[in-house]
Amino acid sequence: MGKVQLFEISLRDSRVIYSPGETLCGTVTVRTTALLSYKSIKVNCLGSCGVSNKSNDTSWNVEEHYFNGTFSLADKGTLQPGEHTFPFQFLLPVSAPTSFEGPFGKVIYQVKAVIETRRLSKDYRSSKQFYILRPLDLNEIPDIEQLSCATATKKFNYKLVKSGQLLLSVTSDLRGYVVGQPIKINTVLENKSGRDTGPIVASLIQKVAYRSKRVIYDLRTIAELEGAAVKAWKHAVWDEQILVPALPQSILQGCNLIQIEYYLQVTVKSPEVSVTLPIYIGNISVNPARLGLRHSISHAPTPVVPSAPPADDDQCSSLQPMDNVSIPTKCHSQQQSNTPFSYAPDLNFPDSREPEAGTLGSPSHPTLCLSTGATIPYFSEGAVVPVTTASTLILPPEYSTWGYPYDAPPSYEQSCNEAAVSNGN
Repeated sequence: MGKVQLFEISLRDSRVIYSPGETLCGTVTVRTTALLSYKSIKVNCLGSCGVSNKSNDTSWNVEEHYFNGTFSLADKGTLQPGEHTFPFQFLLPVSAPTSFEGPFGKVIYQVKAVIETRRLSKDYRSSKQFYILRPLDLNEIPDIEQLSCATATKKFNYKLVKSGQLLLSVTSDLRGYVVGQPIKINTVLENKSGRDTGPIVASLIQKVAYRSKRVIYDLRTIAELEGAAVKAWKHAVWDEQILVPALPQSILQGCNLIQIEYYLQVTVKSPEVSVTLPIYIGNISVNPARLGLRHSISHAPTPVVPSAPPADDDQCSSLQPMDNVSIPTKCHSQQQSNTPFSYAPDLNFPDSREPEAGTLGSPSHPTLCLSTGATIPYFSEGAVVPVTTASTLILPPEYSTWGYPYDAPPSYEQSCNEAAVSNGN
């Protein structure tokens, strides 16, 4: 670096994660080996979001800025040989969204410093990235503690002349979860036919919408479970769970270019029928008191009456009593592992000291995850010992980057409206 031996930015207490509204404090350190004349020494703190049409492109098509502040640390002078330290501080706005990194866009925050010399070609520059966590409190979402339910029926023909009906009903124990919390899934499958079904698959799906010149959807399966087929004339129940891995929160509050949503999708392969449950992933879990209130006032849900099956199916049903069985789990994508995982992939803390109680990064504080990719151990309940799927999900498989391979999951509002119409009928 010529005359400048060291030029770096340090944040107080080596912190890298901040909350909106906090003050970011740090120092700029310059070590010179000879006299250095300068016009100014400046520091700049900025936060922005950029979105591109191309994967992993740093040239953004659309940008939005959350803050951009610059002030001078020193004006026109000469630095003597040795080390010089310049303190600075910035007040982070309360509206700043959570940091995020995806293939088509990022929400990034940086501190930049520059020494402007008399010759522009000899300017010295340094930068440091930091992260903002704006926690999503699940308790602020209406009815988040309620069960989430969906039902679908499928009429089909088999063996040319026979007809049958499949009833699929799925319930999750909550509508919102935090990292490390199990999503408990109860699936009921009624096979009112003389034909065995295909395997049943439950998936945790992430949908990220990037709003550039056109909306680009990145749809990924984060975790997947597969259950066995259901034999003819069986009433089957499948109770399983998916442990929420390190994932970015739903709803990047304050960001207008990137939207993150999550869904549970349960599908029977043959005959093909599926249901989708929208869920939220946040940083602050549902208050146990709300769950206790739900249990105290809850009542048995009104059974969903499927549309009337064909006449011959009714006759067959009366002749063929349905047996109750349990669906075993064949495989899952969340492998058991003794390897520790990180809530924030690729985020390294330069200071190994334990964080103070109540600060960001402590066990009692919500954790930050920038992007998908991390998985954590999954343990199945019951006597069945699952085996791992053929595809590894250390990085979740990318189902789509330019469009959906199948119909897009509905929005949360659409699901609620459809459920209201269904109940009204």
